[in-house]
Amino acid sequence: MRYIIIGAGAVGGTIGGRLFESGHEVVLVARGAHLAALRADGLHFTTAEGTRVLPIPAVDGPGALELRADDVLVFAVKTQHTEALLTEWAARPVTGADGVSPGTAGELLPAVCAQNGVEGERLALRRFRRVYGMCVWLPSSNLEPGRVSAHGAPMTGILHLGRYPSGTDDTVRVISADLERSVFLAPVQPDVMAWKYGKLLGNVGNALEAVGGPVVEGSRAELYRRVAAEYVAALEAAGIAYPSAEEQQAMRGGLVELQRLDDGARPGGSSWQSLSRGTGTIEADYLNGEAVLLGRLHGVPTPVNEALQRLANEFARTGRAAGSLTDAELDALLAL
Repeated sequence: MRYIIIGAGAVGGTIGGRLFESGHEVVLVARGAHLAALRADGLHFTTAEGTRVLPIPAVDGPGALELRADDVLVFAVKTQHTEALLTEWAARPVTGADGVSPGTAGELLPAVCAQNGVEGERLALRRFRRVYGMCVWLPSSNLEPGRVSAHGAPMTGILHLGRYPSGTDDTVRVISADLERSVFLAPVQPDVMAWKYGKLLGNVGNALEAVGGPVVEGSRAELYRRVAAEYVAALEAAGIAYPSAEEQQAMRGGLVELQRLDDGARPGGSSWQSLSRGTGTIEADYLNGEAVLLGRLHGVPTPVNEALQRLANEFARTGRAAGSLTDAELDALLAL
C-alpha cells in the first residue's frame, strides 16, 4: 500500500514519518510554507530517539499525483478543512495496472479519517464508498514549517481503527498491521466511533487550553469539569455508548508517556497549536460544537461548551494570542 497523508501537520506528519521509517511508501500533502520546507529540506522529525530528516515526497494536492489502486488516503486535516478536500480527492481518477481508469478515488480507494471529533466520517461517506474511522491518541506538535515532533514513548501513539459506520474488513487489518510495525498501537475496533465519542471527553477541553492556557488546577480545572459534564449529559441523553475516561486510560496503560524532546516539552494540544500558528481557524465547532449539537437535539443545556466554542472562534478570527484569556473572562465563564 501507498499511504497518501492529506495534511502533514502534527498528526499526519507523525503517521507519515513513522510509516516511511518502517519502509512503507508515503506521500505527504501540504501547503504554503510547510510544503515549501518539506520539498526543500525534507521532514525534520523529532521523537525520543532524536531528530532526523526524512526525504518523503511532498505534493500540494491530487493534481500532482497519479492515483493507484493500492493507495490509502489518510485525511489528517482539521475537520473544518475536510469538506473541500474530500470533494477534490474523491473526483480524481484511479489508474489501473493496464493504464485504464476503473473508476474514481471516491468509488475505489479507502478514506481514513485520522481526526478529532466524529463529523469527518459522515462528511467522507457522502463522497467515498469505503470510509474508516481512526481514533487518534497521538501527542505531537507542528509549530514551524517542515518540523514535526512526536512526544509519546515507548509507543508513538494509539490509533484505534474500524470501518465506518461500524465493522472491520481486510483493508483495516492491513492498515493496522502496517501501523503496528511503525511504533504505534493500532487496535482494530468494530465500534471505532464509540472510541471517538469517548476521546471527545478530553477534546472538549481543547478550546479551554487554547484560550486559557494549561488546564491543571484551580478555576480552569473546575471549568473543564463543567465542560465535560455537559458533554457526558448530552451523550447519555442521545443514548451514545462510549468508553469512560478510566477505560481509555487503561488502554493506554503507560504505553504512551509524554517525553521531553531535544526541541523542548510538548507546547500544547492541537487547538492551542492552531492559535499559536495564527491559522485563522480552530476546530471548536466540531469538538465543543458536538456537545452543543447533541444538547440541542436532545434537550440538554450546554452553556459552557457554547461559550467556549464562540470564544475559541473569536480568538482564531481576530488573531488573539493563545492562552491570553483574562481573569475577568474566566470568571464570566465560571458564572454561566
